[in-house]
Amino acid sequence: MRRTLAPRGITPILPIANRRDRISAISAVTLSPRRYLPGLYFELLPDNTNATAAHVVAFLKELKKSLPRFTVIWDQGRIHGRAALVKDFLAEHPEIVAEDLPAYAPELNPDELVWGHTKYGKMANFAPANSKELRARVNAELGWLKKHAYFLYKFIDHTDLPLVL
Repeated sequence: MRRTLAPRGITPILPIANRRDRISAISAVTLSPRRYLPGLYFELLPDNTNATAAHVVAFLKELKKSLPRFTVIWDQGRIHGRAALVKDFLAEHPEIVAEDLPAYAPELNPDELVWGHTKYGKMANFAPANSKELRARVNAELGWLKKHAYFLYKFIDHTDLPLVL
């Protein structure tokens, strides 16, 4: 629950279903080294599915279709560079370089800011009736961010990574 525009002293009540459905996602914020244009790529996984190394590999394959060469900078999650499936994929594709962020440093990851902005900003008081409605709203919000490079620039800039923007 976040701040609302309800009159003072009147607690707003949001109707929600007591459900535990969830949607997992994989995403990446990109920055072109030549044109300095940021981009956002994302994939929403099927309902109630946890992201696995196989999902990471599938996402990297899709990303490779748009970006033939890239460096991925990610946190040290088990499904990232430490999973055997991901290691094998990266070994087969030397054009994809993987670098780890320091452990427990979400403040260095612009992708964390994308999700923070989406979940705790744009969708803070959103109470979907079902996962289909949630999926549609997440797609809409991330699609909007994808088209507004200014926010992506700000997310990258906020991390204080040593990048020249």
